[in-house]
Amino acid sequence: MLGYEFTYLETRGLFFVMVPPLRCSPVIVLGLLALLLAIWSPARIHAAPSAGKETPPSVSQAEHVVLFVLEGFSQESLKGGPMPALSKLIKEGSGTWTASGVEPALRLPMMASLITGMPVEKHGITWNSFEFSRGYPRPPSLFDYLDLSGGRDSAIFFMDESLYQLAKPTPYTDYQLCGALRPECGPQKLVAYIQQYFQKAASGHGYGHAVLSLPHLLVVHLPEAGRAGVTHGWNSKEYREALQTVDASMQSVLDLFKFHKLLDRTAVLVTALSGKGIDPGTEVSTITTPVVPWIVSGPGIKRGHIIRQPVSIIDTGATVMRILKLETHTEWDSKVAEEIFHPTAAAKRPAPRAKKR
Repeated sequence: MLGYEFTYLETRGLFFVMVPPLRCSPVIVLGLLALLLAIWSPARIHAAPSAGKETPPSVSQAEHVVLFVLEGFSQESLKGGPMPALSKLIKEGSGTWTASGVEPALRLPMMASLITGMPVEKHGITWNSFEFSRGYPRPPSLFDYLDLSGGRDSAIFFMDESLYQLAKPTPYTDYQLCGALRPECGPQKLVAYIQQYFQKAASGHGYGHAVLSLPHLLVVHLPEAGRAGVTHGWNSKEYREALQTVDASMQSVLDLFKFHKLLDRTAVLVTALSGKGIDPGTEVSTITTPVVPWIVSGPGIKRGHIIRQPVSIIDTGATVMRILKLETHTEWDSKVAEEIFHPTAAAKRPAPRAKKR
């Protein structure tokens, strides 16, 4: 432009005009300076983000979700002793103690409904033990929808051998199972696995894992309290201790997100496959109308809110998608629990991010 070179130094907010000698009159130079100063005023300089730097994400939107799936847990379980991690999630989030389960109220059918967003008559899993010949469920899972709608990855930690039935291998999910048939597989061992996983995933290399970074959805199955109740009795010391162990394990997982500076961008959902007094590991269900807790806490979620609308464990998948601002672009039985979201968060529904692979 007229033989002049203009350089902007962002650090000081100054312009340097390189003026080759005898190219043009000083009047033109002054005019160009006035134009540049009008365009690059200090207010605009400080308002615009620096080139190459990302704007910090708003805390009103979650970028990660942790889904804790307990067993043998209901509102009455809180009377057995302090559970500070769960109590904080209840206080700071939205929840109900009467979310509906599915029939039969067994571990494998319930978990299948949770991850497929379908009732048992649609996903077809009515049995309660791993049967290799039956293969994996055909309906798409929550993990499939997360990948298709936004390229989001999932890591799933199951604590029962029956759930092998749901561990369909895909490039966007990592499954790790540590079941009751291995005596060392308790909540502490599961937490150690998750800690190791995070260490490897944060490296950017994966070291053999399908997911090469920290997952957007982490599913943590913690059935220890239910097992203790079935084995030792629902009013036993062992059951109360198991509840506290489960609570401490939940806190350890959340501490991992805090360590990686992700906790303020992480939503937490807690539900259960069975309530206190119910054994979900049998072959025949002993109840016909199961109810389970369903608690959500985190960015964009109402604090201290009691959910009034009917909620089912089937709604978990669609609500996770909604938390991450994603849509399924298909019909399924899972419905979003819109009541739990702040009005401002509910109003902001950006288009799904393009999938990157």
